[in-house]
Amino acid sequence: MGAEAGQERRWIEHLSAEDLSFLKRFLLSSGTLKELARQYGVSYPTVRLRLDRLIDKVRLIDEQGSAGPLELRLRTLYAEGRVDDEAFRALLGAYRKEKEGGGERQDA
Repeated sequence: MGAEAGQERRWIEHLSAEDLSFLKRFLLSSGTLKELARQYGVSYPTVRLRLDRLIDKVRLIDEQGSAGPLELRLRTLYAEGRVDDEAFRALLGAYRKEKEGGGERQDA
């Protein structure tokens, strides 16, 4: 159970302070998005979008349990909407190519 518990907690280590604060407020409001929207002073759809992004972020991290730190960070930034789709795919492809030893060095 020890290794399994460590694996279960791994996703939470990649959440930002803002994500953790949101998650705490969500839990303390018993998962009521209307209440959460009231607390943040925003609309229900805004809170729903924030929750959906957090769910996507946790899924991306959880699905890539064997990914290295750089790939996990890149996936986290993508899930947060801080990296667009095209940039994400290009960076992830370049990283994987380099990781497999297929990256070419360019000396300046």
